[in-house]
Amino acid sequence: MRTSSTFSVLFWVYGKRAVNNKANIYVRLTQNGKRVNISLKKKIEITTWDEKTQRANGTGKDSRILNLYLNEVQSKIYRIYEDFKKAEKPFTSQMVKARFLGEDKKRFSFQNLIDYYNEKMQHKLHKNTMGQYKTSQRYMLEYILKEYEETDIFISELDYSFVIGFEDFLRSYVPKPGQSKIGNNTAMKHIKRLRRMVTLAYRMEWLDRDPFINFKMKIEKKEREFLTSEELQSIEDLNSSIERLLVVKDLFVFSCYTGISYSDIIELTSDNIVIGIDGNPWIMADRIKTGTPFKIPLLNQAQVLVDKYKDHLRTHNSSNLLPKLSNQKLNSYLKEIADLCGIKKNLTFHMARHTFATTVTLSNGVPIETVSKLLGHTKLSTTQIYARVVEKKVSDDMALLRDKMGQRKMERAV
Repeated sequence: MRTSSTFSVLFWVYGKRAVNNKANIYVRLTQNGKRVNISLKKKIEITTWDEKTQRANGTGKDSRILNLYLNEVQSKIYRIYEDFKKAEKPFTSQMVKARFLGEDKKRFSFQNLIDYYNEKMQHKLHKNTMGQYKTSQRYMLEYILKEYEETDIFISELDYSFVIGFEDFLRSYVPKPGQSKIGNNTAMKHIKRLRRMVTLAYRMEWLDRDPFINFKMKIEKKEREFLTSEELQSIEDLNSSIERLLVVKDLFVFSCYTGISYSDIIELTSDNIVIGIDGNPWIMADRIKTGTPFKIPLLNQAQVLVDKYKDHLRTHNSSNLLPKLSNQKLNSYLKEIADLCGIKKNLTFHMARHTFATTVTLSNGVPIETVSKLLGHTKLSTTQIYARVVEKKVSDDMALLRDKMGQRKMERAV
């Protein structure tokens, strides 16, 4: 596509407006007969200006410095011109001027980026995920205040040093009372959110370069904690005179036998119980976090709990399948349950989902592809971390078997 036929660059001085024999230097851009002037904010004595060469006469220091500057200006203008030509879109000398002066791009601040990202993502991301982004953004703004002594900066200032500086800020962050120290993987999650925001800015051409191009995430692999079949049974067998503990126990056990997260459980209604392809009741819904559908056949342990709360006082005035509790209270009550059952692990509601993946399904021979579907994972690799946990259990069990067989061999030898 032809975008221009002629283009020229001319340096000149405005002699008529000379003061004390010194005049301003301009550069004129002419494309297809249309021209624009740019003041270079430089002055020169008229007698030392050579109109033919469009440079300063002489080999003195001032002349050499000025001529080097003019050469750089000329090179930059032609680079801009070539960039416009390669884009194969119509352009004018005025557009070349605007690009040279940096006026063709609005200067966006970091707060602009936060506001834009939150506005565009609020309908795409779950409210809990948006809450996590806002927490990360508070850390980002705290870092900017500490590092730059400003409440905001232009995103053009974002570079590799900003990223590693933010990482160091997170790792050395002194937590407020009631807060826990920021661990490695938590720090990486905050940086991952920053990366997504910056990637959006880069793709929208708010940034000329990607500050993360040389940055590598340092994720520490951790085994997912889950309950053994004995620990799960001890919770199922728990009796208490405290009703709230029994309700929490039931919700937890339900999750252990369905793999459904707490945020999804509290949204379940009787409409989510349908007859599946096998003629038995299934739970069918979409994960709130990802929108991914899940279909789970109800095991007997879960069906018993559905029946228990069908006409229960805690659910009869609502369409909820099971009672509702705040997640914060839920986990604090689980600590009490762990103590009563003699479980030393840090019992959280999410551990129920891990238990379903390992103790209830994979350990009982359910294929990993099926478990992935039951959990509503979009990638099989997400489920494979549980398979590694099961492999470790197999390894531990085999080690015990070797010890026993070795002991028997020794006994026979005696």
